Amino acid sequence: MTLDLTFLNLYENPMNQPGVLLFIDNSNIFIAGKDIADLKDGHGARHNFRMEFDHLLELALAGRPLVKAFVVGSIPPEEKAIWDRLEQATGVKPELYERGSVTGGEQGLDQCLQVHMLRAISDHRDPQIAILMTGDGAGYDDGVGFHADLERMHAAGWGIEVLSWKSSCKGTLKRWADANGTFIALDDHYQSISFVKASRRSLPVDLTGRPMSTVRQSPAQAAEAKARQEEAAKARKIEQELAELKEKLSTKAKRKEEYDRRYARGKPV
Repeated sequence: MTLDLTFLNLYENPMNQPGVLLFIDNSNIFIAGKDIADLKDGHGARHNFRMEFDHLLELALAGRPLVKAFVVGSIPPEEKAIWDRLEQATGVKPELYERGSVTGGEQGLDQCLQVHMLRAISDHRDPQIAILMTGDGAGYDDGVGFHADLERMHAAGWGIEVLSWKSSCKGTLKRWADANGTFIALDDHYQSISFVKASRRSLPVDLTGRPMSTVRQSPAQAAEAKARQEEAAKARKIEQELAELKEKLSTKAKRKEEYDRRYARGKPV
C-alpha cells in the first residue's frame, strides 16, 4: 500500500498528537452499502451505488493526522473502475486479492488486515488511534478475526473506532466498540459517503457531534512510568538521607567548635 504525499500532507501532525491508522475492508463496506442503497434510494439503486472515498476518509479522520491506511478488496474485472477511483480520489493504493474459483469468496483479505493490525502494535511504541471499517466481526467466539485483534490493540492502549453499516455489523463487535471505543454508523452519513450514478450526488461531510476515541497508557508505558516513579522515590530518599547526614555533621561541628572555644578560655596563656 502506498500513499500519495500530497494527500498525506493534508494531515500534518505539528503537535505530535496520536495519529490514525485506517484498516478498511472495502469489499465488505461496498457490498453492504448496495443493500442500503436499495432501501434509501429505491429498488435497483444498488447497481449504480458508489462510495465517495475521499468523503469516507474525511469522516474517518475527522481532522486528525493520518499515519497510514490499509485498504483491502477483491479484483473481479467489474470492480476495476472502483479501485481506480479510490486511488485517484485519495492516493491510497489498495491491496487486492482474487476471489476463489470455486466459492467466489475472497482469499486472504481478512487475514491481510489482521496482519497489519498486529504489526501496528509493535511498530508504534506509543498508542495511536485504530479505525476499522468492516461489517462482520466474525471469528470472535474462536478468538480470531478483527474483533479479537481490536481487543489486543485496546489492551495495548490504542483508541478504537469502528465504522460500519448497522445492518451488517455483528452485534458483539458493535456493542464492544460502543463500550470500549467509538462506533460510527455509516448509515447516518449515507448521503455524504456515497452517490448513485446518474441519480444522486454526494453531500458534504458533516462532522458535527462526531465522537472520537482517545489513547491510554500502554502496558509498556505504564511499566516505564512506574519504574521512573520508583527511581524518583529512591532519589528523593537518598537526597533526604544526605540532607539529614549533613545536618548531623553540621550540628557536631558546631558543638565541637563551641567546646573548643570553652576549652581555650580555661587554658593558661
